Amino acid sequence: MFQTFDTPSSPEAGPPRLAALRQAMAAAGVDGFIVPRADAHQGEYVADHDARLAWLTGFTGSAGFCIALRDVAGVFVDGRYRVQVKQQVAAPAFTPVDWPETKPGPWLREHLGTGRVAYDPMLHAMAEIDALTKALDGSGIALVPHANLVDAVWEDQPAPPSGEIRPYPLEFAGEPHEAKIARLAETLKDAGHTAAIVTLADSVAWLLNIRGSDIPRNPVPHAFAILHADATVDLLAAEAKITGDLRTHLGGSVRLHGAEAFADVVKGLTGPVRVDPASCPVQVRMWLEEAGTEIAAGQDPCILPKAAKSAAEIAGTREAHLRDAAAMCRFLAWFDEADKTGLTEIDLVQRLEAARRDTNSLLDISFDTICGAGPHGALPHYRVSEDSNRALAEGDLIVLDSGGQYLDGTTDITRTLAVGTPGPEEKACFTRVLQGMIAISRLRFPKGLAGMHLDAFARAPLWAAGMDYDHGTGHGVGTYLCVHEGPQRLSRVSDTPLQQGMILSNEPGYYREGAFGIRIENLIVVQEAAALPGGDPQRAFMEFETITFVPIDTRILDLELLGENDRLWLNAYHAAVREKVAPRLDGAAAIWLHRATEPI
Repeated sequence: MFQTFDTPSSPEAGPPRLAALRQAMAAAGVDGFIVPRADAHQGEYVADHDARLAWLTGFTGSAGFCIALRDVAGVFVDGRYRVQVKQQVAAPAFTPVDWPETKPGPWLREHLGTGRVAYDPMLHAMAEIDALTKALDGSGIALVPHANLVDAVWEDQPAPPSGEIRPYPLEFAGEPHEAKIARLAETLKDAGHTAAIVTLADSVAWLLNIRGSDIPRNPVPHAFAILHADATVDLLAAEAKITGDLRTHLGGSVRLHGAEAFADVVKGLTGPVRVDPASCPVQVRMWLEEAGTEIAAGQDPCILPKAAKSAAEIAGTREAHLRDAAAMCRFLAWFDEADKTGLTEIDLVQRLEAARRDTNSLLDISFDTICGAGPHGALPHYRVSEDSNRALAEGDLIVLDSGGQYLDGTTDITRTLAVGTPGPEEKACFTRVLQGMIAISRLRFPKGLAGMHLDAFARAPLWAAGMDYDHGTGHGVGTYLCVHEGPQRLSRVSDTPLQQGMILSNEPGYYREGAFGIRIENLIVVQEAAALPGGDPQRAFMEFETITFVPIDTRILDLELLGENDRLWLNAYHAAVREKVAPRLDGAAAIWLHRATEPI
């Protein structure tokens, strides 16, 4: 099994660890310390070595941070984790803070007044610290870069990861890394930049057509790269990660350095050097300033080319999704026929992972499977453990959100399952969530719009009933990379225009705390839309291609609430599922698929 079911943290461990941190703060002469979720690469998922937020507070969500002061420690979490954080941190030692409604600047002004707040400059992006500095202007509170105080008191901190870096096959990447380097080097020349410092792990992996194993579920290496305008690259990674195969793959245009050389290599650059304020650590800016090197703020040059997938990447992702769909259908066929008495959330997770393993192509799961039954389904990012494992009960809805990492693509799919017959309220909510997903699936939109312009289409059916959900409608997805990829998103806050080839999730939901949750998710690809008769010939439009093909349980629908256009879309979708996936199934699974895709 890839997934484990241990309890990753204990709330009772938090207070003594916080006390030790406060002693370190006092010894350092500071009044506070900021503990982020992120690592030096600003990734959503972190290695055990970098799980400082979870170690200190007990909170294991994928986003958030803690500000520890002498007499209060705020744990800042967004709407996905409001319930979870209450269960994982020990009160009153830690105080949950609703973020981003409450921002750290005003919170510090209220709870500290004046003083010195330290932070590790390698773990915070420039834009984050600049925004907080501005928010504290005139307050008497100073932000102080400092050696990491959590590391100073974490006695059994795991070692940094040292996974081998592997070449990624050209047949799946679609473009040699030498061509990517040359193409992006031209953009640096055009901008008048001598180099760009690339710190996002998935950007480094994409640029050089390499993969790694330093982050659970995400096949990326811990490494930094410096892309030069002369079409060469400096790659900085721990020596243990480097193999002969990698040296051969990278060739003469990529210079290899140990990770410990990062500061010296950066200080040796001549400017102007591009750094991305959204992801580049403050420490890198400090090195450049120390060397007197001109700094040019600009976007990571890899981030948009990585997001707009090549034809080979899209073709591979389509195949990965069909393979994954067949595994999902085998699991769902088993679930439909199983005696659910005595089954638990862990049983479902194990059975689904086994179905994916049976493809003989699964390299990892793309994230820990979310399997929340009944009230657990109301936790959008619930992770089942031996302690929380719940037996299925009559009337439960189950939010089952899962995915696989295959060499040719990364999958992510959510289906809501029912145990027995759901009630009318659950059916109505399920139908509204599906209507929102269908609205995005059918959408045509003018070229140049961003996710912030589309997000409301998914919410409108819920809004009409006085409901909403506290997460974005969709995130970007990589190609055998991170299952959560930026900058593309379907979200109220995403201003990145959607481009052809971007892969996103389409996953509206609804969550009733203490009762049930619902989420339905397909992955979609942005593509150009054909012109319509009578349309404006001067105006280009985009649309989405759905690439997830797994039945949606029509037995949970309120058919009177479902509109005619929604019904037609669902029937057409299920016809496509049958056509594409049936040839990959036999026996009971094939019979189940035929039944599950009958038109309504």
